[in-house]
Amino acid sequence: EFLGSFGNTQGITPNLDSLAKKGLLFTNLYASGTRTVRGLEALSLCIPPTPGQSIVKRPNNKNLFTLGNVFRSKGYNSRFIYGGYGYFDNMNEFFSQDGYEVTDRNALNKKDIHYENTWGVADEDLFTLSLTKLDQDYNIGKPFFAHIMTVSNHRPYTYPEGRIDIPSHTGREGAVKYTDYAIGKFINDAKLKPWFKNTLFVIVADHCASSAGKVELPVDKYHIPMIIYSPAYIKPGKFDKLVAQIDIGPSILGLLNFNYQSKFFGQDVFKMKDEQQRAFISTYQSLGYIKNNKLVILDPNKKVATSIPNFKTGNAKPVPSENWLTEEAIANYQTAAYLYTKNGYQFK
Repeated sequence: EFLGSFGNTQGITPNLDSLAKKGLLFTNLYASGTRTVRGLEALSLCIPPTPGQSIVKRPNNKNLFTLGNVFRSKGYNSRFIYGGYGYFDNMNEFFSQDGYEVTDRNALNKKDIHYENTWGVADEDLFTLSLTKLDQDYNIGKPFFAHIMTVSNHRPYTYPEGRIDIPSHTGREGAVKYTDYAIGKFINDAKLKPWFKNTLFVIVADHCASSAGKVELPVDKYHIPMIIYSPAYIKPGKFDKLVAQIDIGPSILGLLNFNYQSKFFGQDVFKMKDEQQRAFISTYQSLGYIKNNKLVILDPNKKVATSIPNFKTGNAKPVPSENWLTEEAIANYQTAAYLYTKNGYQFK
C-alpha cells in the first residue's frame, strides 16, 4: 500500500520503485499470515500455515526441511541476520537449529550503531553488519545465502535524523521512507562488492501493515510486494501470476538451477502451469485457500465457507462450496500439519 509501483502517490519509496523497474516485480503475491513469525515460517519452511502458533515458536521444530538447510547442503553459508534480539519470537533457537548461522544486534559494537530502539538497531546498521558478514564468506571462497530481517518499520517509527525529509517519530510513512532509504543504500554499497554481479537480491514483505477488515480473511490485507533484482541475470518486468509466500524459496532455488529432493509445499512459480496457481492466507484459527478467483475458508469444527473475493477492497461475496476445491484446500493444510506433527518434515 506504500509503494509507488502499486499506485501510492506519496513518493515515500523512491528506491524500491526504482528497483521494481530494474528488476522483476511480483504483482500478485500473498502473505501466509498477519505476523512476522508467520512470514518467517513461510520463507524458511515453505509450508502452508497451521492453526495456532507459527512453527517458529513451537516445540519439535529442530532440523526441519528449511531453505537454509538446502543451501547448506549445496556448500553455501546460510545466514539469518536480524537487527533486534533474536530471542524475540524464538528466532535464535529456530534458525540456529534449522540450518542457519544466526547474527543479531548482539554482534554490533556500540560505536557501529547510529540509532536503536526497543525493536533493534537502525536498518542501515543492520545492512552494514550484513555486508561485513557477506564479505567474510566471499573472502574465504564460500557462496552465501542470507535472510536479512529489518526492524525500523514498527512503532514507535523512530530512526536516525537527517536521512530523509520526514522527521523521526511522526508516523509509519516516515519509517517506510527510512527503510526504503536503507535498502537503497544497501544495494548501492553492494554494487561496489566483487560478489555483486553473481548475487540475487530478493526484497519481500513478511506481512501487511494492517490485517483488519470487514470480512474474516480480507484478501487485500495479505497482498504483499516482492522484487527480484540481479542486473546480470534477471530481466526487468512484472510477474502477474498468483503466488503464495511459501513459493518464494523453491522459486529462488529454481532460478539457481539447484537439483535437490524437495519436501516443500511451495512450488517454483517460473515452472508452474496456470492451473497450479494458488495461495494460502490465515489468521490464528482460520485457514484460507485462494484458487480460480475463489477463497475457501476452513474454520475450527469443520466449518467451510467459499466466496468470490474482491482483490482490491477485500470484500467477499458468498457462493456455494465446490467439493473438489474444498477437498484440495483441506488436503494441503491437513497434510502439512500431519507431516510436521509426525516428524515427516525433517531434513535428512
